[in-house]
Amino acid sequence: MTSGYIILTLKFQREKRRWTAYCEELGTATFGRSLPEADKRLKEAVSLHLNTLEDVGERSRFFKEHGIKLYQSKPKEDITVCLPISNNMFIEPHIQSIPALSAA
Repeated sequence: MTSGYIILTLKFQREKRRWTAYCEELGTATFGRSLPEADKRLKEAVSLHLNTLEDVGERSRFFKEHGIKLYQSKPKEDITVCLPISNNMFIEPHIQSIPALSAA
């Protein structure tokens, strides 16, 4: 069951033969040999980070401290356009569903 959605900023930058990937709001980072691989790995890391916050009961506190807004309905799809800054850097807004808080 989904309790809402958050919008995250995913940043990708080519560094020699790899792409680094970073979620600005969560501080989650990874890399890949290609942009699609870095994108996939970062989205997996973001899910893991959010699940861990939920598992330890820290999601609400973390969201408040980091100014992450929880939307009750899914934001419009048109914000998910990948924005190239240059040939070596991209910024991608990402809508992430958030499961309902589990009973403690």
